[in-house]
Amino acid sequence: MSKLFGRVLLVSAGLMGAAGVAAAASASHGESRNLSAVATMFLAHAPVLLILGLWAQGRAFMGAGAVLGAGTALFGADLAMREYAGHALFPGAAPVGGGLMILGWLALTLAGGLMAPRI
Repeated sequence: MSKLFGRVLLVSAGLMGAAGVAAAASASHGESRNLSAVATMFLAHAPVLLILGLWAQGRAFMGAGAVLGAGTALFGADLAMREYAGHALFPGAAPVGGGLMILGWLALTLAGGLMAPRI
């Protein structure tokens, strides 16, 4: 299961990185705050998902990656929807996504404190 989930994190990292670059390029042409925020969040979190997908072992690290990835995707999807469709994905989607990102980082902190990394 952890190998499969590691692959999911790797694919998510690749998609998030590509979407982050695309959002940055689009924002530079239209000066969009929403797309700039998407680019920043995606390009900041994609490398973390990449590392977790390649290295993380154990439920705590995988859970942290899942929460971090889901929160980042939700946050970015909401801001992109606001940019292109003119309305939110659903009410409160961006704050929920941001909260999940915070929880994901805290879970990663907890996992790192409780589990010895296998390098």
